[in-house]
Amino acid sequence: MEEIKKFKNIVIGAGPAGRLGSFELGKLGEETLLIEKKYIAGTCLNEGCMVVCALTDISRFIKSFKRYNEIGFINGNISLDYKSACDNIKKTQLMLRRLNQEENESVNNNVIYGEASVEISDDDKIIVKVKLDNDNALQRENVKNNDCNVYEAENLLIATGARPFIPNIDGAKYALTSSDVLSLEEVPSKLNIVGGGIIATELSNLFSSFGSEVKIIARSEILKDLEPEIKSYVVNKLIDEVDIHENTNVLEITENSILTDKGEFEGKTLIATGRVPNSEIVADIVELNEDGSIKVNEFFQTSNPNIYAAGDVTGGITLTPYARKEGISAARNMAGYLNKFDDIIVPQSLTLDLDVSFTQKTESSDDDSNVEDVIIPGLGGPHAFWRILRGETGLTKISLNTETEEIVRASQISPSSIDDTAYLAFLMNMGITKEDFDDFLEVHPSTDAYYKILKIM
Repeated sequence: MEEIKKFKNIVIGAGPAGRLGSFELGKLGEETLLIEKKYIAGTCLNEGCMVVCALTDISRFIKSFKRYNEIGFINGNISLDYKSACDNIKKTQLMLRRLNQEENESVNNNVIYGEASVEISDDDKIIVKVKLDNDNALQRENVKNNDCNVYEAENLLIATGARPFIPNIDGAKYALTSSDVLSLEEVPSKLNIVGGGIIATELSNLFSSFGSEVKIIARSEILKDLEPEIKSYVVNKLIDEVDIHENTNVLEITENSILTDKGEFEGKTLIATGRVPNSEIVADIVELNEDGSIKVNEFFQTSNPNIYAAGDVTGGITLTPYARKEGISAARNMAGYLNKFDDIIVPQSLTLDLDVSFTQKTESSDDDSNVEDVIIPGLGGPHAFWRILRGETGLTKISLNTETEEIVRASQISPSSIDDTAYLAFLMNMGITKEDFDDFLEVHPSTDAYYKILKIM
C-alpha cells in the first residue's frame, strides 16, 4: 500500500488564483502543498496576457518605426525574426517561473509538478494522487523519488483554470489556438481568426503588424462589450489593416483554408472563441454549474465544504487580477479567517497599438435617462506626441449620473489607459463623485484625460 502524506492544505493549479492562494496560506503560517501540472503562473505568463504584451512591444516598435519613416525623420528598413522573438520570450518565461516558485517556497510551501487526480475515500477523506513530471526543469531533486505520490488533504483548493474552447466545426483539428502562438516557426502569410472577443482582436493586431494578411471571422459582432465610439476607433484606427467579417458562420476548416457562409478564405486558421473551465478533476465529486464551471458559495466552498475553488475554473469574470483576488479570499477562508467576496467594479483592457481600457458599474445600477456622456480626443502626451499629426492620439469617454454625480462608465484609449482606468475603477468602488476631482492635481505630462473631463463637466 502506498504511503499517504498528510497536508493541511493542498492547492491544485499554480495560475494566478492557485499561486496567490497558496502564497497567502504560507504567509498565514498554514502548511501548504502546491501542485502544478505543467507551468507555474498559469495561462497569463505562459500562453496569455504576458505573451501578448511581449509581442505587442515588438508590434508597437514596428509601427512606431513605420510612423517615423512616414513623417520623414528616420529612414531605413527593419525585419522581424519571429522564431527568435518566441525563443527569447520562452527564456524570459523560465526566469519568471523560477521567481514565482521561489516566492512560494519562501513562505515554506512545498511546490511539485505533475498531473493530479482527486478522490474521496470510504471514510470521507480527500485523497490527491500525483503522477510526477520529473522532466520539468523546476522539479526539485528531493521530489524525484516516486512516479506517483499520494496525499491526504484537510482542505483542498482547485485552481485549475481554463483552456481554449474548440467549437464543433468540421476540421477544427487543423486550427491553431492562442496556446500555439509561441510554437509557430514563422509568421503565417495569411491568417483567419475565428472569434470576436478580446483575444481574437489582440492576436489580429499582432499578426497583421508582423505582416500577415489577417481576417477576423465573428459569428455575431466583434467587441460587443465596448462602447460604440470606442469600438469604432479600434476598428478604424487600431486594427484598420484587419479584414473583419461579422455575422459570419464557419462551415469547415482545412489545413490551409476556411469555408464560411460568406465564402472561402485561404490561410491558416486560429480559433479564439472563449475558454472552457478545467473542472474535470472534481466533476464527479462536487457540484458544477451549467457551463461546466465549479459552483462555489461566497466563501469559495464547493458542495463539499472542505473543497474550495477559485479563478477561471469557477467561471464568471475570467481576468488575472480577479483570479488573484479570488485565490487570496479562498485561502483566507481555508485558514479560518472567514471573509466574503464582494462584487466590485472591474477594469478591463485590450492590448493594441494603444491600450484600450474600460470599466462600468453593474448594468442595473443606473437609469440611463439620468446619464450624460462626454467624449474628448486623447491627449498628446508621452508616447502619443507623434500621433498628433495623424489625429490618432486616442479617445476618452465618461458617462456620469447627473443626479448622483457618480461615474457610471468610463473608457479610454491612450498609452496610459490601463493604469488610469484601474485607479478610476478603484475610486468608483469608493463612490467618488465629480466634485471630488476639483482638487485633483495630475502629474504632467500625461495622457490621462479622465480628470480633464471630470473637471469640465
